[in-house]
Amino acid sequence: MKLKAIKFFSPEENVPKTKAAEKAAPLPTGYISNSGKLVFPAAALGDLGIDPESANFKIGTQQGKRKIKSVYLVPATNSGQTFSFEKSGRGHVIPLAVILKKGGVDFESQKLIFKIKIFDFDQATKGYELAIENEVPKPEYTGKPRGRKAKAAAHSD
Repeated sequence: MKLKAIKFFSPEENVPKTKAAEKAAPLPTGYISNSGKLVFPAAALGDLGIDPESANFKIGTQQGKRKIKSVYLVPATNSGQTFSFEKSGRGHVIPLAVILKKGGVDFESQKLIFKIKIFDFDQATKGYELAIENEVPKPEYTGKPRGRKAKAAAHSD
């Protein structure tokens, strides 16, 4: 056998990988009220480390798209051309009814939620992507039943 045909292993390759690191925490969520406000629960703001009293954001969507599927919040220091949080109940809101309506988001007839993902806007700034989804349960499975058939109950006459 040629020496080149043998692949040698290192002791580090024999160490099992930990699965605890792979298990990511669920993404913080919020919802869109039927009056067109982005509602952020206090827990979601705490998870993201956002101070609602002092935070200002530039808000945008993906350019060239007609229908809004994601809303992007980028922290901004100056208060011109930015949006800020308003206190509402147990959480904070950002009113965006006109923008969402123009973007084809039907918040009046559907319960919409959004999952918040953090992304790098530039080297110094982290932004937040709010991916809008319907809060509709999965439809009931209508396919062929699998497995053993249930035994019919014995009738005694």
